[in-house]
Amino acid sequence: MNILKGAIAGYGPRKNVVLGLVRLASTSSSGASSSSVKDTAITEDEMSHFNALASSWWDVDGPQRILHKMNLLRMDFIHTTIREHLQLNEPNTPVEDEIYVPAYGLELLPKPIRNRIISEQENKRDEILGKSKLKALDVGCGGGILTESLARLSFIHSVKGIDLSSDVLQAAKVHQLKDPQLTKLQYELKAIEDLPSNQQYDIITMFEMLEHVTYPAKVLEEALSRVKVGGWVFISTINRDFVSWFTTILMGEHLLNIVPVGTHTLDKYINQTEIKDWIESDSDRSEKYKVVRAEGCIYLPAYGWKFTENPNVGNYFMAIQRKK
Repeated sequence: MNILKGAIAGYGPRKNVVLGLVRLASTSSSGASSSSVKDTAITEDEMSHFNALASSWWDVDGPQRILHKMNLLRMDFIHTTIREHLQLNEPNTPVEDEIYVPAYGLELLPKPIRNRIISEQENKRDEILGKSKLKALDVGCGGGILTESLARLSFIHSVKGIDLSSDVLQAAKVHQLKDPQLTKLQYELKAIEDLPSNQQYDIITMFEMLEHVTYPAKVLEEALSRVKVGGWVFISTINRDFVSWFTTILMGEHLLNIVPVGTHTLDKYINQTEIKDWIESDSDRSEKYKVVRAEGCIYLPAYGWKFTENPNVGNYFMAIQRKK
């Protein structure tokens, strides 16, 4: 039972711990931390942990294998969300040229008609994406697992991956050299707040990183301010609950050894309702941004990652769109 001591000690309520997005309360009113450390930075312990993983980042059977397995689900979430929310008809499109988009009841139509409507919609989506040249930013990109996948999408014009670990970024750059077609991808050792504020992106991703930073709300603020109108901020992180502790810490780290011990800290997990409430708590934010989609996900050792119906338990993905 000694192997469980660390895991069991890691579960349960903490005293004097500021949870979830409320950690932003530790910043000053100007939005800057009272220390010289970046508001969006991770702790030294977290940095050391990820630096130690740099050399094995691209080993699909190594310590980061869980991220490699999750990447397909990540890309599916990004791709389907963007496709499903494309504007199929421009405002002044002649009626005879419009793509029919029924407000409801599509499933009630006869199958041949339904299939034709769906086919026309999908062809239009392909046409729109085929002409798109989107600019993407991967925040906390690590060794570039997601970043490289984004760079391979035909509708992506450029991808920038940023991280604060020089060792991990070096692993990303070395792996990039193995594919000469990854010319629209670049990496920078930089915090998001150090990017020029006038640099705007169509897609900003922050996957498996908010639970590692000291002030997650600050990171969200910086990301939201850099996304274009109509653009997307994609997030994946972990709810702060018993299921998350059981699956990610007890099972994942201590029993199944799927990820290295010390990868996760329960107190840093963020409930998806906290992100929604944070956006809605500010009138300016709620007017500009909307949580369009949230999906739970779970890792099954014999199956891999799959979506679940409940985003309030365990891991989850979230898509936030800028409306204006």
